[in-house]
Amino acid sequence: MINIDIQKEYWKNGAYEDLESAKILIQKNRYLHGLFFCHLVIEKIIKAHVVAQIKDFAPRSHNLIYLSELAKIEFEENDEIFLGILMKYQLQGRYPDYNPIIPPRKIIENYLKTTEKLLKWLTEKL
Repeated sequence: MINIDIQKEYWKNGAYEDLESAKILIQKNRYLHGLFFCHLVIEKIIKAHVVAQIKDFAPRSHNLIYLSELAKIEFEENDEIFLGILMKYQLQGRYPDYNPIIPPRKIIENYLKTTEKLLKWLTEKL
């Protein structure tokens, strides 16, 4: 029997830990890895919502759109676009031959701020 509260906390805590890692990586100019961790932040907080919604373990998927649909989260259009952007960076950590274009630092810093904003919003909705 799954303990929903424990699973939600697991995913939420992991999201906040990964946010700190994303900040450190971006600060150290490790942009691709920092963006990978931004993806992990959003993936994990959405998985907390999935667990709450389906009352079962979250699937082993990294697709933010699929997970959002499963969790029945309705994002604003700009946030949905951002999820699509993050999806490009989740592959790098899993497939070393995939090399997306790295945007300028100012854009990356904006992505980090958007990640923080979405994490806060999703945590409040949890």
